[in-house]
Amino acid sequence: MQPKLDMTHDPKLKSWVDSANDPQGDFPIQNLPFGIFREKGSKQAPRGGVAIGDKIFDLAALGMKTGPTLNGLAAAGRPAWSSLRALLSETLSNPKHAKKFAKALVPMKKAELFLPMAIGDYSDFYTGIYHAENAGRMFRPDNPLLPNYHWVPIGYHGRASSVVVSGTPVIRPNGQTKAPDAPAPVVGPSKRLDFELELGYVIGPGNKLGKPVPIAKALDHVFGVTLFNDWSARDLQAWEYQPLGPFLAKSFASTMSPWIVTMEALAPFRCAAFKRAEGAPAPLPYLANAADQREGGYEIEMEMYLKSAKMREQKLPAMRLARSNFRHAYWTVAQVVTHQASSGCNMQPGDLLGSGTISGPDRESLGSMLELTLGGKTPITLPSGEMRAFLEDGDEVIQRSRCVREGYASIGFGEATGVIKPAPKI
Repeated sequence: MQPKLDMTHDPKLKSWVDSANDPQGDFPIQNLPFGIFREKGSKQAPRGGVAIGDKIFDLAALGMKTGPTLNGLAAAGRPAWSSLRALLSETLSNPKHAKKFAKALVPMKKAELFLPMAIGDYSDFYTGIYHAENAGRMFRPDNPLLPNYHWVPIGYHGRASSVVVSGTPVIRPNGQTKAPDAPAPVVGPSKRLDFELELGYVIGPGNKLGKPVPIAKALDHVFGVTLFNDWSARDLQAWEYQPLGPFLAKSFASTMSPWIVTMEALAPFRCAAFKRAEGAPAPLPYLANAADQREGGYEIEMEMYLKSAKMREQKLPAMRLARSNFRHAYWTVAQVVTHQASSGCNMQPGDLLGSGTISGPDRESLGSMLELTLGGKTPITLPSGEMRAFLEDGDEVIQRSRCVREGYASIGFGEATGVIKPAPKI
């Protein structure tokens, strides 16, 4: 079921942590996302914390010992999450707690952030219909969207071991590629490295093997949402993806933000599910739920920026490449979770489900270089004068997202960043 609105969402609520009251900040008292941190330069064991303004509140101050991951908290379930959110909201808003808990705050600039979950399994979906149509049009002009797209949430099983936290360098992958007129493939560094503007859904309580998850209860299995950039080597992908789909083109790195924004924090930003075109088939019964269609979508602004090495040298700001919105996802979070488990697949706390690239209907909302440059045919000009058909070594990709709705406090997700490093010799 959907989390309910309560006093923790009150837009008038303020925190005794002054920086949390900045309306432009990502982490007001109404957000309270979870992450794993320790103080920079220390030998402390990584532990759980909550982002509040430009600080991190140490969960140990409330007697919580998370260990180096949030898997235990994710497994606790919605009643426990709601109780903890209420406690955190009261603790960080009531001035009487300021003196007692001031020492539990660590400035973010003095903190080292870690991957928040031990990810056991990772699936990536294809819920962005505009991206699916755009990519399909390049390879199948007469039939860009395969007929199964309207019936089934398409996905593939990814590589959990290469999911990395924001700030981790991304090493350009080597792999096989084959030109259309070449007699044989060659091996070497990818020349068509790309980003993907996505979100990730972090699984909380799992389901037993062989036991599906009804769509009405699907969100009870979702701990929260993170930024997610599933880096892609398009030239490797084009050669290897038939007949079994993505493999090495997507297994070299997937960048995840360090903060998990809970479904409770996202409750004010629900919207209707994607409106299907007239004549498009309705979801099959196991994916159909009136409440989910009415409010299973989310208004989440999604942005991707680029800053080249030359731009950094010239102290130029990052260039925004894309601005889309999660409301363009064809399949809801609940539908994706239910479909993942529909075969009897068992999910576990910490599992990650990627949304797939969420492009919008216009050029400014295209969520990959593949779309922005028409497969490399129309390069982008950077503020430094450089041209980009795909990503080059030294490029830094910066992902941000934000929820904005009149009558509620705006919340953000922080950043998911990665700088591309040269491929190793092979």
